[in-house]
Amino acid sequence: MNKSTTKRYHVIHEFANGYGASVVSNELSYGGKQGLYELAVLKNDEICYDTPIADDVIGYLTMDDVEELLTEIESLPED
Repeated sequence: MNKSTTKRYHVIHEFANGYGASVVSNELSYGGKQGLYELAVLKNDEICYDTPIADDVIGYLTMDDVEELLTEIESLPED
């Protein structure tokens, strides 16, 4: 009997500037099979494709990469 050992991770971050981020790691996320993370910038609880940080989801991230991007997202100006 095979047992899956893939770990699942999903956290939503919200910031005072109105932006946020969804950070995931699972068997379907970019890099999840390698234990890495995928991040999407959020605005009004939806993926935001027009920030200076990203125009799509960003995959294959280490946790250090994620923390750096979260700091950048938190620093975005409010609309």
